[in-house]
Amino acid sequence: MTFEPVDLLGWAATIVLIATLARQIHKQHQADSVEAVSTWLFVGQITASVLFIAYSALVGSTVFVVTNSLILITAITGQVLAVRRRRNVGPRR
Repeated sequence: MTFEPVDLLGWAATIVLIATLARQIHKQHQADSVEAVSTWLFVGQITASVLFIAYSALVGSTVFVVTNSLILITAITGQVLAVRRRRNVGPRR
């Protein structure tokens, strides 16, 4: 693995993106309603992340393999928290 100075841009973008996603997951977890959280958003994000990880690995981009792996983790975390929240809230009456 080689590290080029230009990779700092990619790593900076990764930090900003992951911080943003982590904040959004936290905000969704704290929200009163889980209705606004779309399961399809998470399904799409997880699918896209897996495909981007494969693509990034094939083209040899470490920055994007790491970034997309972290995005995948945030998608899974968000989905797990949403499912737990829905279970705790129970069915609407």
